[in-house]
Amino acid sequence: TVQRIEGGAITINIGKTEAILPRSEQIPGETHHAGERIRAVIVDVRKTNQRVKIVLSRTHPDFVRRLFELEIPEVAERVIDIKALAREAGYRTKVAVVSIDSKVDCVGACVGVRGTRIKNIVDELAGERIDIVRWNESLQVMIPNALQPAEVHEVMLFAMLGRAIVLVKEDQLSLAIGRRGQNVRLASKLVGWDIEIMTSEELDEQIERAVGLFAVIPNIDGPLVDRFVEQGFLSFDDLSIMDPGELAQLEGLDVVKATEIVEFAEREAERVAAEPPPTRARKLAAMESAVTEEAMKPEAADSAPAAVHAAAEPADTGDLPSDGSSEASDEISDINAVKPRNNGDPDSTENHEKIADDSAASASAEQPTT
Repeated sequence: TVQRIEGGAITINIGKTEAILPRSEQIPGETHHAGERIRAVIVDVRKTNQRVKIVLSRTHPDFVRRLFELEIPEVAERVIDIKALAREAGYRTKVAVVSIDSKVDCVGACVGVRGTRIKNIVDELAGERIDIVRWNESLQVMIPNALQPAEVHEVMLFAMLGRAIVLVKEDQLSLAIGRRGQNVRLASKLVGWDIEIMTSEELDEQIERAVGLFAVIPNIDGPLVDRFVEQGFLSFDDLSIMDPGELAQLEGLDVVKATEIVEFAEREAERVAAEPPPTRARKLAAMESAVTEEAMKPEAADSAPAAVHAAAEPADTGDLPSDGSSEASDEISDINAVKPRNNGDPDSTENHEKIADDSAASASAEQPTT
């Protein structure tokens, strides 16, 4: 029972003594009040001076395990065994279960009729999502189960790195990764392997890039590069974390050469990490430039045929006949008749008169007054 709340920490009466539920051990988003009965699991017991301090938790994975034992009789009786559990408190939990009795459906028993059993657990966890998956000793089966509800196309295991590359279709990529990588992160914790999600096209690109990177390693040949890729090494970071003794187990390598390769990979990994990534402004500028060039291409292509088409057409002669008839001569005469006579020609009569008037005015202006 909640006794008091001070600075976010909750003091709880657990019978003959009190326990503390720190803020860090509370489920994000939940609130409590004095007098409320809550469940928690003991994670630490400390002796301070003459007192014993008991620390409780509602975020620890064992809290979910204890709730399963309380709500599901088959789990409490060990008919169903919880093989693994991965949790991000307040958001999502994955539980891998297996049935000792072949007649009992482990997943169905945990869910309950119309989801009644699992609903009680979800309510206690403030609405936290719980995925119940069927445990299997084979990682080829277990990893797709752990990544549900995403559909997995292929699983490739690389024991030397403890890594699994999971191939999915494009429309399943976001579902397999989950919001902020939550689904794949919990699946990795559940199976104990590092899981990378990608499409077949992305894997081909990474392999091609890795072959190009490893080709610059001194004293290394093509077959050895292929063996690196076959073992799941796709970057200098992957090689840099390897123990030279383990790497020397590959065909064509000894400890001395493996040590040189690991040291070279460490230097290259540090160099790549030190390089500043392209800024957002550069990316936007490159994108805008590409868009501009792409937009100009069809415009130039369209203007050239238009010019050729215009040059090929005959000039528009209107209604004028082409045989030089009298009707054409009359129309031309009419046009000349309405044309202004003062066209700036210095030989015209009007221009001569205007020049004479200007000269007289200029001469009178130059004579001194008496």
